[in-house]
Order: sequence, then C-alpha cells, then structure tokens
Amino acid sequence: MKKILLFLLIALLGGGNLLASEASPATQIISSGGGFTIVSLLRGMLGMAVVIAIAWLLSSNRKAINWSVVAKGLGLQLVLALCILYVPFVQTIFDFVGRAFVKVLSFTEAGTTFLFSSMESGVIESPMLNFAITILPTVIFFAALTSVLFYYGIIQKVVSFLARGMTKLMNLSGAESLSVAGNIFLGQTEAPLMIKAYLEKMNRSEMMLVMAGGMATMAGG
Repeated sequence: MKKILLFLLIALLGGGNLLASEASPATQIISSGGGFTIVSLLRGMLGMAVVIAIAWLLSSNRKAINWSVVAKGLGLQLVLALCILYVPFVQTIFDFVGRAFVKVLSFTEAGTTFLFSSMESGVIESPMLNFAITILPTVIFFAALTSVLFYYGIIQKVVSFLARGMTKLMNLSGAESLSVAGNIFLGQTEAPLMIKAYLEKMNRSEMMLVMAGGMATMAGG
C-alpha cells in the first residue's frame, strides 16, 4: 500500500506529464514564472492531501503504510521537478532520452506504412486508420525489441542498476522502478513490456504499482 501511495503522489506532482512533453505550455509558463501563483500551489497541495486521504481510506492495512517513504517520494519528486524546470543540463538529458525513445518508436510507423499503405497513393487510407493499425503495431514492435534486449542481458543490467538505488531509498524493486521510469517516455501499453519477464513473479502490490504508474502518466502511444 505504501508503494501505491508513493506513486499516487508522484502523479499529482505531475512528474510524468512534465517529463513526457518536450516543451508543454504548462512547463513554459511555470519556467517563465508567468502562471505560477499561490492559488495554483495551494490547489496542488490540496490535491495531494485528497489523494493521500483516499489511498489511506482504501488501504487494507493502514498500519503498514510507511510515511517516511511517502515523504521521501514527495521530496525526491519535488527536487526532480525543480531540476527539470530550472537546470539546463538536466533538461538536456531528459530531452535527449525522450527524443531517442521517439526515434525508436518512429520505426514502427515505417513498418506500418510498408504493410498497410495503399499501392496507389503510398499512404495509409483513412478507413484503415483504426486501433489495430495505429496502436497494435507499436505494441508488437516494442514487445519484440524488449525480447531482444532481454536476450542480450541489457534489461537485466538496467533493472539491477535501478534496484541498487531505489531499493534503499524507496523500497522498490528494480523492475518496478524501470516500469515507472519507462512511463516517462512510453505509453501505458509499452512500459510494462520492458519488464514482461518479471511480471509473472510480481506480487499484488508490485502489479498495482505498475498499473498505477501507467495510469498516472501520459506519454507515448
């Protein structure tokens, strides 16, 4: 339950949405100081309090909630948000990683166009633009890509790296951390594919965290 609380708080602070957009109007307004007011700050704090209260009320074991972990998560997310908004080299790093993910996912468009485009016009005709044509190829492509990365041991190394820091700081496993981090740049359908080899071994708490991380952010397909 403490993990659910943690990532509900992360969602409220808008970390996923801020990171997912390359230069969203909200980010520009806050960065310039033009739209950041006491009212907006209080509204955000009220939202956090409400979500904490809802999560606490719905908890099946309220005594197990580790409030120090929740506080650490809030502090870490606040520091990260400030760095993204005001530290140029941090912005550059996230921009680079975001562009890299977008570039990789754009390969799906090339394959989809090759398979489903009209032989006459060379483009996908409007009747074909549906869920099966626009979304499923992305899922299939990313599932195949993560399988290759797992085969070569790259996913395992990333999970191990994230586990070292996040286990001590936030009591999270490496797989959980990778899935939630993936939601910054990917969609809710693609991010869990990064840890699909670990999903069958996850408990209810970990599965809930993966789902909450996907629902709390907005990116990708």
